[in-house]
Amino acid sequence: MASSAPSPAPAPGENLRRNRILSSKLYLDVPSSKAPVVYSSSYDIAFMGLEKLHPFDSAKWGRICKYLTREGHLEKRRLVDPLEASKEDLLVVHTEAYLKTLKSSFRVATIVEVPPVALLPNAIVQRKLLYPFRKQVGGSILTAKLALERGWAINVGGGFHHCSAEEGGGFCVYADISLCIQFAFVRLNISRVMIIDLDAHQGNGHEKDFADDGRDHVAKRYIDQKVELVSGTKTDEYLEQLDKALEDSKSRFQPQLIVYNAGTDILDGDPLGRLKISPEGVVIRDEKVFRFAKDQNIPLLMLTSGGYMKSSARVIADSIINLSNKNLIQLSSQLG
Repeated sequence: MASSAPSPAPAPGENLRRNRILSSKLYLDVPSSKAPVVYSSSYDIAFMGLEKLHPFDSAKWGRICKYLTREGHLEKRRLVDPLEASKEDLLVVHTEAYLKTLKSSFRVATIVEVPPVALLPNAIVQRKLLYPFRKQVGGSILTAKLALERGWAINVGGGFHHCSAEEGGGFCVYADISLCIQFAFVRLNISRVMIIDLDAHQGNGHEKDFADDGRDHVAKRYIDQKVELVSGTKTDEYLEQLDKALEDSKSRFQPQLIVYNAGTDILDGDPLGRLKISPEGVVIRDEKVFRFAKDQNIPLLMLTSGGYMKSSARVIADSIINLSNKNLIQLSSQLG
């Protein structure tokens, strides 16, 4: 769990960053007929079967939406299709040098942990792999605007918390969380953001970006509350630790926006998470976080992040359905 806040004094290059943010087209005007659920069919990654060489389910995002739409919980026409993050958008956080490295298929293969990608022409890598990621980044950035307008928003993708301004890794190519927050500081005129990162792995990307921000108060309070769990932690203990962390945070930080990184690699059986949380435990976890935000009237955006089993999509869909059933979000149309 982490907090971040902007400095009133602009650092070198801050004006350029601000101008890039203000000139971006990513903050779409979304009509009220749409739900604040962001997804594009372009999110899903498929190219010659190579995506199957990584344990991450690269079709997870589409299957989540299929469960929601086919079962009648959310009309397909009410989903919000984001724009792709452009190079200028990415430069709000990323360095020119880092983005240049992505023109090397070998470098991208290292970041996404799929060695055969190194053998592909970079034009194919850009179109089949990096374009879907850039669409998801656009979605993450847009969810902050939607959350402030509607009280909550969900990007069915995103949550690339291992990527920082200058380094990708762990299947995370772009730093969507850092980008989302920087856009919110400027475009939404807010100054305090809390990151609740409940993926099984540490969010070392956004941690590095804000710790190295050069604004001392950010670095000092960045890791506001770190909760370490031993391998094999089970559902009851996990939820108990979450309750304590959420309760403690109430008196330590008063955010204007919560960025919730809701990874499902905590599920029992996940090959990389090494925790033993039941599907029902994930549903309860998400409900606790949304209720925490709603009880304090804090806008919240959710990103789906990690999760390396085919069952993750079903669990995420069930969790979103539960949030709707508990009136923590509204999936149905206001018009009926």
